Amino acid sequence: MPIAAAVSLVASASLFAATSDIRINQIQVIGTHNSYHAGFAPSARRVMQKEAPKEFFAIDYSHPSLTRQLDDGVRQVELDVFSDAKGGLYLDPAIDHMIALNGLPADPPTAAPGTWEKPGFKVMHIQGVDQRSTCQPFTACLAELRAWSKAHPGHTPLFVLIETKQEPLKAKIPTATPELFTPAVFDALDAEIASVFPRNEMVVPDDVRGRHASLDEAVREGGWPTMDKASGKVVFLLDQRKMESVYSDGHPSLRGRLIFTNATPGADDAAFTECNECSADEINALVRRGYIVRARTDDPAQGQGLKNDGSRRDVVLSSGAQLISTDYPAGEPSEHGYSVGFPGGVTVRCNPVLTKKGQCMDAALGAVRK
Repeated sequence: MPIAAAVSLVASASLFAATSDIRINQIQVIGTHNSYHAGFAPSARRVMQKEAPKEFFAIDYSHPSLTRQLDDGVRQVELDVFSDAKGGLYLDPAIDHMIALNGLPADPPTAAPGTWEKPGFKVMHIQGVDQRSTCQPFTACLAELRAWSKAHPGHTPLFVLIETKQEPLKAKIPTATPELFTPAVFDALDAEIASVFPRNEMVVPDDVRGRHASLDEAVREGGWPTMDKASGKVVFLLDQRKMESVYSDGHPSLRGRLIFTNATPGADDAAFTECNECSADEINALVRRGYIVRARTDDPAQGQGLKNDGSRRDVVLSSGAQLISTDYPAGEPSEHGYSVGFPGGVTVRCNPVLTKKGQCMDAALGAVRK
């Protein structure tokens, strides 16, 4: 072996040793909000600007493909899912009728032929109005994530946030009424995840709980796996707090489930929680209790990207939140220059609240696991 290659191998081994004991709650990654969102096609855009300009302003954004985001360093994505048990529920969106009524040309199809007719979970923002996604259906989004994962063995664990949508839309024109998420519907959601990701490619609640009585007890006692054991895997997280009791029904402390709930701190299923509008002190208190915390740095409705206002971003980046969510990751800055990323362009960094100087090195994390 050439000397240069040997030195590089030794250096990589040393970096790996320096990070192998770091647990996945002791890191920070950048995530995107509504990661699937493809934005509006030309005719739909014109209709929205005319009929609902205020609402359009808050949802007028888009992301590139999930693959492109991961290539650019994003390590947490968010997918909004609607149940469509029989298929066809969202086949005829109201926006298409509005386009026709306004005498505008039809926009390109929102999915491949036959996709909307088939049973299964669909990924979109607002039923009938904003259904254009970079991947469709849910299993296609999962397949894209898994393809990237297999192409990048040993990557920092990917966190996939799932928001369940079931609220009827208050609109001037009729739209489909979404199906409710019941324990049985969540069984189907778990089944779709398991149809794409084998069990050994995920970190699930049973892995974290181990022999502890509850997830809450487990994470308080260091139950999260190390980066070594979790590398190359995916962690699924549930977005809405109100669905916590529904998803955990019949599964105390999430036994047998694949997704971590957005849990009430202190509850038996508490391992992950959201604190999107919290102060750094509030976030850090949760992080120190062992929870993985997701916090948002910006909101399209608040216009941080348009104002290049980094005040909220700086609060979250200074905290111990492990999942730092934005609409403007470093690879997608706003037209006014606003973006969210870590110094030096690293994709993952040591958690400033849970690691001590010399215990973890950003360069080591990034060099070993991309």
